Amino acid sequence: MFRGVTQLSLDAKGRLAIPARYRSELMSTCSGHLIVTVDPSKCLLIYPQPAWEPIEQKLNNLSSFDSKTRNLQRLLVGNASDVEMDAAGRILLPPPLRLFAGLSKDVVLVGQGAKFELWDEVQWNLQIEDALAFKDGDMPPELDGFSL
Repeated sequence: MFRGVTQLSLDAKGRLAIPARYRSELMSTCSGHLIVTVDPSKCLLIYPQPAWEPIEQKLNNLSSFDSKTRNLQRLLVGNASDVEMDAAGRILLPPPLRLFAGLSKDVVLVGQGAKFELWDEVQWNLQIEDALAFKDGDMPPELDGFSL
């Protein structure tokens, strides 16, 4: 289970150092083999390969006759890239994916259970501001009665 927010930096080659606290789990569950793809909210999603495979299978099993479904398949599966952690625990993010997410040097890695989201730091801060902007009666119906 990946959780927490970590501020990181991309190096000049576009490599991201996976935080040490996740490396051993990633090595044991997928030998450091990760899948990076895009998200419609303009961040990157990073999955251990075994977690990605059922998602990819479900997407590929959907009918491609529906244009919205086909667009989602193109977006998620079409942009999925295989990456490997190197001996230093880094992954090389492909340039087209970095460009899609608008990643600068300063990024934020956000644990989301079975996957990570990778955000440009400025965009992440805007997402947090937006998340805090709930007003009375502005909560999604799925959260009615939800309590922390």
